[in-house]
Amino acid sequence: MFSHLKNIDSAFKHIKAFSIVLLLVCMTLSLYAVFKSYQMVASAQQRIYILANGKAIEAFSADRKDNIPVEARDHISMFHQWFFSLDPDEKVILSNLTKALYLADGSAKAQYDNLRESGYYASLISGNISQEITVDSIRLDMDQYPFFFTCYATQKLIRSSSLLYRSLVTQGYLRHISRSDHNPHGFLIERWSTLENKDLPDRKR
Repeated sequence: MFSHLKNIDSAFKHIKAFSIVLLLVCMTLSLYAVFKSYQMVASAQQRIYILANGKAIEAFSADRKDNIPVEARDHISMFHQWFFSLDPDEKVILSNLTKALYLADGSAKAQYDNLRESGYYASLISGNISQEITVDSIRLDMDQYPFFFTCYATQKLIRSSSLLYRSLVTQGYLRHISRSDHNPHGFLIERWSTLENKDLPDRKR
């Protein structure tokens, strides 16, 4: 009888130990599954899908600080494109300059007013001259705030009989502002000034 009870007690201990091991394995698997689920959710949140021409294109989100130099250079480039890309049409000139002035402070507005008062835009219209700009390079100092920049570009004035090229160098500062439809990068150009705007040799068309 005692031997039978001893066997029952031993079996109970084995079952208890097996149950504890099984419970620990189940808890470990559950914790691992929860951990992997959080990892998958976090990874999915880093993915953005953009629909373009009927196709889903995967993009990846990132902290803004990782993209500040890229966004800053694109903001500067877009400002110069809007400010200096002009056609002999008053509505086109006004539309482009309005977009440019959303990206800068009163220093850009002052330069626009000076050019308008000097008759620069009127001469483009009367002479049927188109103006294009190519931004060659942008030097950006990220070690100070507001961020100081120097922009090197080439202007092209297209006339009926010739092409006039100008070397353009400008400088200014960038500070953060809220993003908007008119200013998607969330920067504002301040104290913008022209350092150089000199003619290069003419070329026949």
